[in-house]
Amino acid sequence: MLKLKKEDLKWASEKGLLHSDQIDHLWSALESKPGVKSKFELTNVIYYSGALLIIFGMGWFMNEAWDKAGAGALFTLGVLYVSVFSCMAYYLYHKKNLETAGGLLAAVAVCLVPIAIFGFQKMTGLWPHGDPGAYKNYHIWVKGSWFFLEIGTIIAGLIMLKFIKFTFISAPIFLSLWYMSMDITPLIFGKTEYTWDERKLVSVIFGALILTISYFWDRRSKLDYAFWGYLFGMLAFWGGLTLMKSDSELNKFIYFCINLFFIFISVLFERRIFIICGAIGSISYLGYLANKVFKDYLSFPIVISIIGLVIIVLGVKYEKNKEAIDKKIINMLPKFLLELSPTKRL
Repeated sequence: MLKLKKEDLKWASEKGLLHSDQIDHLWSALESKPGVKSKFELTNVIYYSGALLIIFGMGWFMNEAWDKAGAGALFTLGVLYVSVFSCMAYYLYHKKNLETAGGLLAAVAVCLVPIAIFGFQKMTGLWPHGDPGAYKNYHIWVKGSWFFLEIGTIIAGLIMLKFIKFTFISAPIFLSLWYMSMDITPLIFGKTEYTWDERKLVSVIFGALILTISYFWDRRSKLDYAFWGYLFGMLAFWGGLTLMKSDSELNKFIYFCINLFFIFISVLFERRIFIICGAIGSISYLGYLANKVFKDYLSFPIVISIIGLVIIVLGVKYEKNKEAIDKKIINMLPKFLLELSPTKRL
């Protein structure tokens, strides 16, 4: 079944197959067409629920009994699970044309790669930063010795994408990059004890790197592999930036400008994560200013309420006139900047 997006109508317009003035009207008519089914139907809910249960069961909820089974058992079981799920994924995806089921099992296989690597490291004692303890701590504690688990997962995910084109496979890849942004801190500074400022700085740098990778991946693929990259990249970059403390008013204002920039590029990139983080950051700065100026006044709660009301009104206005506002913003941009938009796919 053909899956139509608004970008397809824009492409048809650029090819002279459709007049540009017809795009918005045609898209609105298609959205309001009766009987249009959501892409995320009950079957997909069942598929995703099963896959997530496997991922959480084998990843998040492994207990001490698994560690007592021995490193060799963990390694063997990890390799077995990865092999079985990979074969099942390939069969369902390529032989049975069940893309969602096969793609999800492929993602499951990638998510189980850390178990095999952990078992191998337990057997050989090859830890880059000391024994990290039980495997269940992988998703809880920040430790440099998880580095090989993350690298292995990323490599396995990229290899899997060569054979199975399914966007959810990029989730464990970018999740591992996000984990790496935290776990690599002790390796970079060469010490077991490091400050929160050092950790936040590495998070910001790695977040920027993940966002950059996501952007270039976004421009070179019709499938939306970059969704998870933007999500985890923003968690690392914006999260680290937001947690940084500074007494400099200039730094606080720069933080505010960065968040405004996120709101601005959310229109260009068509990514909600940018506007969500940008809005939260901007509002927090405005709240800081209100608290600094009016904290000793009885009017402080009123000022905060007014700011909140103004934001809601602006949100209502934007929702009602989203297409027109976005069009005006885009028309204001120079052509070279528009060409940088990920929607202008190569």
